[in-house]
Amino acid sequence: MPSDIPADSIGLVTPETLHFDTPLALSCGRVLESYDLVIETYGKLNADASNAVLICHALSGHHHAAGYHSMEDRKPGWWDSAIGPGKPIDTNRFFVVALNNLGGCHGSTGPKSINPETGKPYGPDFPIFTVKDWVNSQVRLADRLGVSQWAAVIGGSLGGMQAMQWAIDYPDRLRNCLMIAAAPKLSAQNIAFNEVARQAISKDPMFHSGHYYEHGVVPKTGLALARMVGHITYLSDDGMREKFGRELRAGKLSFDFNNPQFEVESYLQYQGERFSTSFDANTYLLMTKALDYFDPAADYGHDLVAALSHATCRFLVVSFTTDWRFSPERSRETVDALVAAQKEVSYAEIESAHGHDAFLIPNPRYMAIFAAYMNRVDAESKALANKESNHAS
Repeated sequence: MPSDIPADSIGLVTPETLHFDTPLALSCGRVLESYDLVIETYGKLNADASNAVLICHALSGHHHAAGYHSMEDRKPGWWDSAIGPGKPIDTNRFFVVALNNLGGCHGSTGPKSINPETGKPYGPDFPIFTVKDWVNSQVRLADRLGVSQWAAVIGGSLGGMQAMQWAIDYPDRLRNCLMIAAAPKLSAQNIAFNEVARQAISKDPMFHSGHYYEHGVVPKTGLALARMVGHITYLSDDGMREKFGRELRAGKLSFDFNNPQFEVESYLQYQGERFSTSFDANTYLLMTKALDYFDPAADYGHDLVAALSHATCRFLVVSFTTDWRFSPERSRETVDALVAAQKEVSYAEIESAHGHDAFLIPNPRYMAIFAAYMNRVDAESKALANKESNHAS
């Protein structure tokens, strides 16, 4: 609970639910006849809508990217370090839009929503979404908000993949694409980690083949295990050594299997338990499948250069030295393809001990590079606004 709202915070924010009645055709062959998207917006849209920025979230993210919902909130939004007055995504200059993707569990239509055909929650019958499907829904969101072209589409991890898909599928709808701690597709190892997580959830006796809502239970054990596995991949070996080492909670071994003895065990159990009470298991399955399926080059003969040749925007690609989930090598793969496609790209590899989670942490060099790039985005938006104003006069 903040005693006072920090000066560089956007302050108290209120989510908004937008309803869409136009059917959305999906990659899986199914159609979502109607749906809701929950969003938050920060800052003001200028007269020609040239200062709009879209924030795409990662696996467990949502629309609450910055600020506070109430003075009782323990923490601000998940990317508050980067969004707000004077921050890299400066809300004094940009109109920022964050959403909860379809299939999520924070208000947008997803597995917990009522299936109009049955009158019961969709559960496992909710269609599997791809990144391409999300981007198509986000295009409709942009249209609803009156944004014909984003000044920038920004995301970390799975959010960065959405930004890349935007650049390929809708090149005229964005001027800048920021991909942070992302990859052009998952490695076999990453898919394997996701499958272990899915198996942990689906084998929980409380899962009930995904129909656990109807039984009034939650597969907490499976979801907690899935989160524990995922959390390990978000941290680096150096970071875990620095934070936990081999420290014992009680200062000595207890020679039992019942209680966590090492600090790292306690930490992982806490993270898993907390996540199991705040996230939805069916959504977790959907999000990991979207990650696994992401491979935009597949539509272009598995040629990433050919896929990215459709883009017309500028790119910023950022990686972190100890991120082994989406390593710097994977970002350089994207950069090399962009260079081969003759696209304008800036690349930064940030020294950090925080692994994949580093994209959420305000490392000074990372924030400085992020801010410098966004300064250029702002200058471009102002130039467009002035051009439009002069043309109108």
